[in-house]
Amino acid sequence: MATTQTPLEDFLQPLSIDIPKVHSLARSFCATYTRLAAESQDQFLPTPVSDSVLRPTGNDEGRYLAIDFGGTNLRVGFIELLGPAGSPKTDENGLAHAQSGKLSRVRRRLEKSWPIGEMLKKTRGEDLFGWIGDCMVEVVRDAWEEWPGQLTDPIPMGLTFSFPMFQRTIADATVMAMGKGFAMDANLDLAKQLRIGYERSRQEDLPGIEIVAICNDTSATLVSFAYQMKVVPRRKAAMALIVGTGCNATIPLALSKLHPKKRPAQLKVLDGTESLSDPKITINTEWTISGAAHPLHELHYVTRWDQILDEETDNPGFQPFEFMTAGRYLGELGRIIALDYFTNHLNIPRALLPPKLLERYALSTTFLGNLRPSLNGPSVIHQLNAELPTGTEPDAWQWTKETADTLYHIAKAVQVRAAGMVAAATIGLLACAEEIQFSSNHTGEEVNGEAVPYVTTNREVDELLVGYTGGCIVHFQDYRDDCQVFLDAIMEREFGNSSVPRVVLEPCHDGGITGAGILAGTIKTFGHDVSQ
Repeated sequence: MATTQTPLEDFLQPLSIDIPKVHSLARSFCATYTRLAAESQDQFLPTPVSDSVLRPTGNDEGRYLAIDFGGTNLRVGFIELLGPAGSPKTDENGLAHAQSGKLSRVRRRLEKSWPIGEMLKKTRGEDLFGWIGDCMVEVVRDAWEEWPGQLTDPIPMGLTFSFPMFQRTIADATVMAMGKGFAMDANLDLAKQLRIGYERSRQEDLPGIEIVAICNDTSATLVSFAYQMKVVPRRKAAMALIVGTGCNATIPLALSKLHPKKRPAQLKVLDGTESLSDPKITINTEWTISGAAHPLHELHYVTRWDQILDEETDNPGFQPFEFMTAGRYLGELGRIIALDYFTNHLNIPRALLPPKLLERYALSTTFLGNLRPSLNGPSVIHQLNAELPTGTEPDAWQWTKETADTLYHIAKAVQVRAAGMVAAATIGLLACAEEIQFSSNHTGEEVNGEAVPYVTTNREVDELLVGYTGGCIVHFQDYRDDCQVFLDAIMEREFGNSSVPRVVLEPCHDGGITGAGILAGTIKTFGHDVSQ
């Protein structure tokens, strides 16, 4: 390894980041997000629920059908809200704890999961929703037999949909352009298609469904996160972050920050809980779409390898930030970089390399994310030969400890950059939402001819909590831990030892399906509409 370490470090220099560079990205993202909220028609999309709905009393009770339609899996189940009797206990630090190791206020029941195969992703919308209807009926049938005579007709239901959509009310949504390999047409009426799919499969003895709430997966995660945290002194569930197949975030923003055309026709609020002059509304940022790409180019984050990956996607230029941070793409990015290094710097002929190393998306993100130097030995060579088999000829090129180390260092460089970028985006979004304040008065960028201001830091809390989930941030190398290191470093560089909240990553897994049920229950029980 000694003979290649220095060249590899030089080779990977385009991926390198440091605290000043990430800090600059956070500042630039804040200005960009403020502009997108005010101007963009396909980013910073409202989920028509106010901040009060995210922080209900906890008195909600009942069973609600919940669906989580993600990039790789469909989950259907029932969410039971147990009311105040099931409220979690808190310790001397005010931290909420679940009883018996489970959420005491929320219970998931009869849940099933199905993979969304590539063939399904390429089908027409009606065929895909017909399949979803089949899955829904299967779970409702289980519930009909498990709880005879106890289900309402129709069953109130919440849906989490992990793709961009436009909503005028919380119970309806229009599908926008999709990524993650899906060919579903834009402009589909999501609620209508879901009802048609369910009714096509429903037997006469089963109840119908009432779609009470539709939200994005990050919005559902924030609903679940805020509900679980409830009232924890000096800690606030401020935003939700997903870094799995894709990457996205949700945060409440003041309604006045949005372009008038994006403001919903109706807003769900809880009775008597907030001022309605300028309420905070839950925003699905879709922060990976190209409108947010300017800081990435301005600060030289985009490398030649990113450009190759982008050009080879189904929709070049659509989600540049996601191509650099999310699980669908990091394995492929690592493959592109490794192929470049092996052929152009180690001078290994392409014909001698493992055939799968030449094949697009053949290096899985899961494998690359689990490659560790502590494993470098016979076991990791065995894993490499299984994942990227070499030729069987006596003189064929073979994996070695040195080339395994090279692949690990490439994976780690890809991951560290991704963690720094997500940390910068998180801080930038919190500043855009007025949860923190950068020390300067403005960014230098303008919206409608006026400088973008930074406003009052939230000094009522010690910790701003970011509820995170997703296989990539959890399992790809040290993604989560490095992201927290960058969050702390950005805040320290900006504020020094000043008394400002610490931004803390907190796990909130299964928020997609749990949040869909919680939101349906909260709205069904306590919500009412306010026209905007």
